Amino acid sequence: MKQVALLAVFALTSLSASAFDHDYREWNTLLAKHVKVAPDGNSSRVDYRGMATDQVQLKSWLKTVSAVPEAEYKQWPKAQRLAFLINGYNAWTVELVLSKYPDLKSIKDIGSVFQSPWKKKFIPLFGQEIALDDIEHGLIRAPGAFDDPRIHAAVVCASIGCPMLRAEAFMADKLDSQLEDGMRRFLADSSRNRFDPASGKLQVSKIFDWYGKDFEKGHQGFTSLKATFGRYAGQLARTPEAQERIRQGDYKLEFLDYDWRLNDNASSGRR
Repeated sequence: MKQVALLAVFALTSLSASAFDHDYREWNTLLAKHVKVAPDGNSSRVDYRGMATDQVQLKSWLKTVSAVPEAEYKQWPKAQRLAFLINGYNAWTVELVLSKYPDLKSIKDIGSVFQSPWKKKFIPLFGQEIALDDIEHGLIRAPGAFDDPRIHAAVVCASIGCPMLRAEAFMADKLDSQLEDGMRRFLADSSRNRFDPASGKLQVSKIFDWYGKDFEKGHQGFTSLKATFGRYAGQLARTPEAQERIRQGDYKLEFLDYDWRLNDNASSGRR
């Protein structure tokens, strides 16, 4: 009898574990439909007006994310857990923007003097109401959880200064290649990262100032900002000579001002 009961529990657990769609079909559909990638492939904008027409579908999918028990989540492989958190963060960011759209020019318009939008607790996850900051800093960046600085090119804060929102979901079976591709595209976007051989200035996103220490801990081979920029010299500069200067650290490093304007396709002039 005890064995039968244990088998029943195992069956229910297996059913629960298989219930969540790790292929992210609904989220993939929304991204493919409403994310507009630039011709060079290194940046994107979101059609929030179009996304708003599918907000019921977005909310429905987010309910399936919220329904995942923490105990089940903890049993998933590492790549599945990270993909889940990145997709959730990006989708809830879109949902937060839609809560005020079109009456905002920046996600920061949602915040107040007393509370930033990233500290707004509106996300039902693991039996709590949490904020975007809780996902990014409390779960994704938690020491020993994933230890991958490339997440900074994956979590998207709905701003032009952010890395591009991909037109596809992050998935466990190709997560490493997606994270690497995201870093390459982000560093290749000259509006956010660029090297001017004439002046010797390497101007990079403020993200590398805010989270520079994440690139100094040896995780995924990232040991310093200098080594990071050397690793992506091919994206930061066009000529072999300029790329070698970056690898050698022959530049003056500057951090660009962050562009907090909404990454809205309606204001980009691009259709």
